[in-house]
Amino acid sequence: MNKIFTIFLGSFVFGVFIRSFLDFGPAFAGLFILLGAVLVLVYFFQGKKKIIIFASLLFFSTGLGIFRYDISSNSRENIFFESNIDQAISFKGIVSDEPDYREDNTRYIIEVGDGVRILVYGERYPEFNYGDEVGVKGKLKKPENFSGDFNWPLYLAKDNIFYEMFYPKMELISSGNGFILKEGLFAVKRRFLQNISRVIPSPHSALLGGLVVGSKEAMGKELLDDFRKTGVIHIVVLSGYNVTIVVLSMMRIFSFLPQVFGIALGSFGIILFALLTGASATIVRSSIMALIVVLAKTTGRIYNITIALFIAGFLMIFHNPKILVFDPSFQLSFLATVGLIYFSPFFERKFKFIPEKWNIREVAIATLATQIFVLPFLLYKIGEISIVSLPVNLLILIFVPVTMFFGFLAGFFGFLGIIISTPFAWVTYLLLEYELKVVDIFSSIPFASIKLQVPLWIMFLIYVIYAFIIFKFIFGRQVLKESDFDIIDDI
Repeated sequence: MNKIFTIFLGSFVFGVFIRSFLDFGPAFAGLFILLGAVLVLVYFFQGKKKIIIFASLLFFSTGLGIFRYDISSNSRENIFFESNIDQAISFKGIVSDEPDYREDNTRYIIEVGDGVRILVYGERYPEFNYGDEVGVKGKLKKPENFSGDFNWPLYLAKDNIFYEMFYPKMELISSGNGFILKEGLFAVKRRFLQNISRVIPSPHSALLGGLVVGSKEAMGKELLDDFRKTGVIHIVVLSGYNVTIVVLSMMRIFSFLPQVFGIALGSFGIILFALLTGASATIVRSSIMALIVVLAKTTGRIYNITIALFIAGFLMIFHNPKILVFDPSFQLSFLATVGLIYFSPFFERKFKFIPEKWNIREVAIATLATQIFVLPFLLYKIGEISIVSLPVNLLILIFVPVTMFFGFLAGFFGFLGIIISTPFAWVTYLLLEYELKVVDIFSSIPFASIKLQVPLWIMFLIYVIYAFIIFKFIFGRQVLKESDFDIIDDI
């Protein structure tokens, strides 16, 4: 059964992959599906050999992958907008996602009547929110590449965004036009972030917002560069590490309830948290895997982390096939998880001399495993490697859970008043100040990071070597401790 499952998922993803680069028309998918059907007939009438049914499944699922990508590509450029490129136009649309706040602008995704989506770079003020209907007037542009190594138009196209506007005139027409649940969640999130900013100064408040609720509030280019140099940029945006902390906290909160209610509320909380934080690739992947853990514990089945990862990847690619090739955050998230799954046990055996107190050994192992596995990808995409990543992660990550805890309390009690939230804010500020100081000190070291761009073929060769190591020496063993999820047994 596992072989059939693996062949189906692998072939489906392979179909999506080849269709991401080659378009031979809808008949191409039909050909693969037809070959799969023919091989099924051969299997039943010419001898029931396993190789035939495996080949049938391979062709059929590859064809499904191509077909699914074809369907996702039906949303194309609009005739009216295409005819007005580089022209000043006006239109009405709905802010269809949470605004992305940057240092000098705010990015809005505006959806127009028939599903056309436009990326609008607006001024910081006035502010518009998800679900607002706005009138927009400005010059329409087609997305253009700003870096030779990154295809910006294709990155936007994965979300069916084919147009851009820079600093147009915008005015509010009406509010409350979005999905009511998301509107409510984003409203609570905005108020929560306001509570934090009232008692914690910037950039500490911006960092805390990213840690706790995946806020997109700008921290400033210089500070973000420092986080990249020191290899801890993953804590600025909500990562799988942060999500794990939140999920385990939810499980503990509902552990006093009867099993059915505890599991239901915990699962619902995970889904709400994913929506609240913007449902990025990392968050969705982590949330799906967490829900699979809950399902496995509920049904009494053995939790297989590899299968959970494959299922999460399949569901995400099935929902939006374009993310497989054109979404670096999706690729990075899955590479980091694979590294954590398969390389952590090796480092755990070698690093027994590191003390377990305060999770120091666990942080060191996770950091090395993920950093080594994503390194070829980062060197190809970004061309930069942090030399100080391990010590900085060790000094910071052990304090992230307590920072998130007190930061959450500061924001939560802010709904009741500044006086109540201030004590928690002081503790949070001291923790954030320590973390920012560590980043500042290490980023000032001349060799904190080095530039090293590698070509595609070297990246591919390194991952072939990694794959060989995994299948030769590691695959099939128990490769990840599941003690982190033991709290679910108590629900």
